[in-house]
Formats: sequence, structure tokens, C-alpha cells
Amino acid sequence: MNDPHVASIFRTLPSTSPRRLVFGVGDVLGGGVAGLLTISYGLSYAALIFSGPLSPWLGYGLTATFISSAAIALVVALGSSFRFAVGGVDGSTAAVAAILASSIAERMATLHPDIPVLLPVLLTMSAATVLTGALMCGLGLGRVARAIRYVPYPVIGGFLGATGILLIFGAVKVVTGRSVGWDMLWAPPDERQIYQLAAAAVFALIVREARRRFDSALLLPALLIAALGATQFVFYRFGMSAADAQQAGWTFVAPPSSFVLPWRSEAIAELPLDALPALVGNIVAVVFVTAITALFNTTGIEVEAQAEADLDRELGVTGIANVLAGALGGYSGCISISRSLLNHRSGGRGRGSGLIVAAMAAAMLVLDPAVLAYVPKFLLGGLLLGLGASQLKRWTISSLRRLSAAEYLSLIAIAVIILHSGFIAGVLIGVLIGCTTFAVSASRISSIKFGFNATEYRSSLDRAPAEMALLGAHGTEIQGLNLQSYLFFGSANRLYQHVKALLHDYPECRHLVFDFSLVNGLDSSAAYSFDQIKRLARERGARLVLVNLAPRLDGALRSSGFISGDVVLMRELDRALEWCENELIARHATGRSGEVHDLAGWLAGVLGGDAMADELIRRCRRVVVRAGDVIAHAGEPASSMHFIVEGRVNIVVPAEDGGTMRVRSLGRFTTVGEMGMVSGRPRSATIEADTDSTLYALPADQFELIKAEHPELAQALLVYFMSVMAERLGFANRTIAVLRR
Repeated sequence: MNDPHVASIFRTLPSTSPRRLVFGVGDVLGGGVAGLLTISYGLSYAALIFSGPLSPWLGYGLTATFISSAAIALVVALGSSFRFAVGGVDGSTAAVAAILASSIAERMATLHPDIPVLLPVLLTMSAATVLTGALMCGLGLGRVARAIRYVPYPVIGGFLGATGILLIFGAVKVVTGRSVGWDMLWAPPDERQIYQLAAAAVFALIVREARRRFDSALLLPALLIAALGATQFVFYRFGMSAADAQQAGWTFVAPPSSFVLPWRSEAIAELPLDALPALVGNIVAVVFVTAITALFNTTGIEVEAQAEADLDRELGVTGIANVLAGALGGYSGCISISRSLLNHRSGGRGRGSGLIVAAMAAAMLVLDPAVLAYVPKFLLGGLLLGLGASQLKRWTISSLRRLSAAEYLSLIAIAVIILHSGFIAGVLIGVLIGCTTFAVSASRISSIKFGFNATEYRSSLDRAPAEMALLGAHGTEIQGLNLQSYLFFGSANRLYQHVKALLHDYPECRHLVFDFSLVNGLDSSAAYSFDQIKRLARERGARLVLVNLAPRLDGALRSSGFISGDVVLMRELDRALEWCENELIARHATGRSGEVHDLAGWLAGVLGGDAMADELIRRCRRVVVRAGDVIAHAGEPASSMHFIVEGRVNIVVPAEDGGTMRVRSLGRFTTVGEMGMVSGRPRSATIEADTDSTLYALPADQFELIKAEHPELAQALLVYFMSVMAERLGFANRTIAVLRR
């Protein structure tokens, strides 16, 4: 238990001292109204699960329901990240528990009609709950709660939308005693059952409308009590006794009262194992729905209460709660969003409110189930109908506004498949649909972030005017593509088609640069597309240059045979572009003269005459530096500027790791330090030699003398400085335009 994350799940339970459980007025009020809501829904959940052929054992269903509610409320109150959290059986978990119970009963009736069905139902539900709890504890300890974000929304929406429909079907079964199926088409409900269903629908509408108009914590219990009183009054006015109401199907038959702990050796020994394989899908549904509901309820509470929760801890706490509930003979549940927020709005802020809910649920265990003989079925059915309609609206109807047509059709298809073929088939097909939809959508996203050529995006090396002119004239011979995302069959084929069109539009292309810095992976089909690109480039006389290739991408491309001697690999895009530019200049450049003549000719060209060039050279001093020598330090006064005649210098700034980072390079026949000298400000970066270099330094005092003694030369120098800055700003603008594509 040394892992702090593991301890965070369990530490609250033993460390909650009586002193910390002070019950404030808000906790008592909030816990009381949340407890009433737990009891109200608990009655409907018990009626849902123990309906149809299980209705004779409804009393056992009440016991299991309130054992679950009490155990889950207790553990959630003590362990949740929210001190005001209320746990219990949820509508979604009750729906899948009802499907599981119904499936057990049907299998038992088919395979072993002579064996009583109660103990197998209770034992299987309890075992599924313990399994659910154990798996959720494992998920919480494994810190994988946020993996739920990766489940496609249509899968979750279809899954929970289907549980909403199942709640509606369950409401019909509670009210009429008949399961919803195709047989209702040729054997529809009789007149009495239609009246009962209409009454349930009316009560559901009344509850919905009252909740919309009034924001009261006591609204639902008050409506139930009022509806119960009104129904008894109507029975009295029509002369209908309790026995007559039961006989007509308006109320429940008084069930027996008993508590049975299913974890007994004789019950386990008599469990028909041959009935279990067919239930695997339903058990998986219990696990999935409980985990999904717990996480979605938790995130909903986070948003509404503006509080942050530890999702992994919530999974672990919910897991412990379900293990306890299953061990006591109950079924699955989780944190409740409606009851937790109701408690919070009523003033509940401490853990005591959740303990009050647990105590109220436990107190229901002493209730005589015979009181159900006075509870109309349509009231509990109406509650289930409202819950199901609300969940159906949230996950299917409301999703229409936020999903694309394809995603929404996927959601509906998943819900229909779940209703027709079960949860396992729905989830598997849903994941398949989600993956297919994702693949199609992802293939539509361009794998190219932006493209460029050397006329608009170049290396950080400042070059001589003649070389810049060559790059401007022949820059389309260098074509670059900045790639992004995951490259697979769809996106990689689109990349091949783009390269094919690019080489068709620019047949002069000689270097094709691919920057992989934003690529996070590729599959074998992408490697095949790159082989196609390689063959195409070889046919057109273009050489491939790969940049920022991560080891896993390098391995994938090497294993496919794509990387060979004619493919150039570079670690940085800037270095790759510089290499391509050098290759281009070497193809198109003419020979050059000696150093002094070149310097004089260069300065004569930029200043407008040999006399001014000679005067400037006379005032400069020749500086020879070795590779790595520092020419000027950042922060120093800008006491001179330099004309670079041979070699290359770098502009470097401090890096986060304590070293330096190159921000720009300058080659022969360029200048450095002119703006600092003109403005008189300290140097903003360090200047160091990248290679052995020859420079001519113009001291600041000589520049001042030039301004005083040779104003024409000073003006020509300033015009040259402005032209250099204009060219750099223009190139920066073109680069920004490329990056914004």
C-alpha cells in the first residue's frame, strides 16, 4: 500500500473519524430529501427487476434493492472525492440488472423448469455485482478511468440510449406484466391494461411538468404521496377494495417478506452451470454500464457543482461499494448525479448527508412488503417511464444536434442492435462502426500541414545577394511538405496523389523534402505509399529528403525497404533546407574571384561606386576567426558591425537546457550587427563563428566619422541596411503566410 494512488482510494474509509462526521442542518436536510428520492426510485427499480415471472418474489427484490442502496450509499459517502456524494442503484444499472435477471429466469425455465428460480437469480446477480466491483477496483488502481474518453460517442450514446428504451419497456412490463415484443402486434394489451399504461404515462408527464415548473427537493416524494392518496380515493369512490385492485392488476400482489443471502453452499452447488454461458453478454453489460454511468455521473457532478473529482478514485470507490453490495446479496450501482446534486442544492456539504441516505435505505429493510398491495403499479411504472424517456432524450434525441448524420445513424444502429441482439453484439458492432467512421473521417483530414518551396520558405542562413537571386529564380526546384498526424492507408494514399500532382505541376523539382516532426505513426500501407512516391520521384529526377524522422518511423520505413542510399536523412528541417539550397546554388552558380576583389565588387554594387567601396574598406579592419570563436557577446555595447567575406557565423541565444540555440546563420557577403551599431543598443544575441571565417569590422566611431566626413557614403550604407531589413521582413512575411496555410 505504498503507492499513493492506491492509498487514495482506500484511505478515506478507515480515516473517517466521528469528529469529521459532524451533521449540519444542510446535511440533514439534503440527506433526508436524497434518501426519500432513493426510496422512491428503489421501489420502482425493485418492481422493474422482479417483474413478469419474477413478480412473486418482489419482496426479495425490495430487500436486494435496499441492501444495494444502503451499501453503495455508505461506501460512496465515506470514500468519494465529493464530500456531498450520494450513491445507490441507478436507472441504467437497474435496467441491465433487469435484463440479466430476466435472462436467468428464461434460461432456467427452458433448461431446468423443476428448479426454483429465485436463488439462481439472486446468486447470479450478486456474483455479477462482485465481479463488476473487482474489475472497477482494478481499473481504478490501473489509472485508466480517462480511457473512457477514447470510447466513440455513438457507442456510448447507443448503449445508454438502449438502456433508456429498456427502462420504458420495463415500465410497460411492471404495469401490464407483459414483456414488450412482436407478439403485442397480434395480441395487443386489453382495455384495462391500456388504461393502466395511460395512467402511467399521465403520471410521468405530471412529474416531468412539475419538475420543469417547480424546483423543490421534496417535489417527487410529495407527488408520489399525493398520487397514492388520490388513487386510493378513486378506488374507494368506485367501491374497489384492496383485493379487487390486486385482482384487476392495478396494485401489486402482497409479496412474501424474507431475506435470503445467496452465498450459501447449497445454493452454489445447485446453480445450473449450463445456463451461465448464455449470460456472459449480460454480465459484461452490467460491468460496462456501471463503469460508464459512474464516470459520466461523476463528470456531470463536476460541471454542475464546479468541483473537481479524481476519476480513478471514483472508479475504485464504486468498485468497493459493488463488492460489498454483491457480498450482501444486492446488485450493482454507483454515484447518483440526481441525488448528489439534490443533496448539494439542499445544503448538504459533508459526508454525513450520504450516511443519512444509507441509514434511510437500510431502514426500509424492516418494511413489510405487504404495503405494496396499496401501491398502484402505474405509479412505479410512471417513474420508470419518465426515467427511460429522459435517458432516451438525452442520449438519442438531443444527440441529433451535436453529431453528424453518419455518427447519429451509427448511434441509432447500435441502439437497435443492442435491443435486437444483446449488449455484446451492440458493443462489438458499435466499436467496429466507430473505428470505421473514425478511419473514414481521419482519411479526409489532410496529412499535409503545409507545403512550401525555396522562394517562400528557406533555411535560416543569410546568403549573398547573388545566391539569393539564384534561390529566387530556381526556388521551385526545392519542394517541401510538413506532414502531420497518423499516416495510414487513406491519408497516405492522398499524400501520394498530392505528390504526384505536385511533380506534375513542378517538373523542375530536384529535391522533395518531407518533415515528419508532427507525424506520430504510420502503418504498412503508408510505407507502401512512400514506396510509390520514391519510384515516382526517381522517374522525375527528384531526390527525397526526410527530416525529423523518429526512431519508430525510421524502423517502419527501413523494414519496408523505402530508406536506401538515394534517400537523404536529416535531423533538422533548417539543416535539410540549407543542404538543398547549397545543391541548387552549386548547379546554377558561376565561378567567383579572389577575396579582396570580391569584397570591393560586392560593396561597389551595394553602395553605388568603387570610390565609396574603397573608402569603406579603408575604414574597416580585417578579422580572422576560427570555428567556435565568439565574435561578440549578448549584452555588450554594439561597438562595431561586420561584413562577412568568407565562412559563416551564427546568431545564438541561451537554451533552456543551459546550452545555446542557433536562431540564424549568415554566409559570405552578408552583414551582422548593423542595427545594433546604428541604434546604439546593446547586442541582443551572441555572434560566434560556425566555420573558419574572414570578416571586415566597421567600428562605431568610424561610422560616426563617415556620417560627418562622407554623408553620401553614410546615406548609401543606411539605404543598404534598410534594404537588408526589408528583404528579411519580406521573407518573414512569406514564411508566416506559409505557416498559416
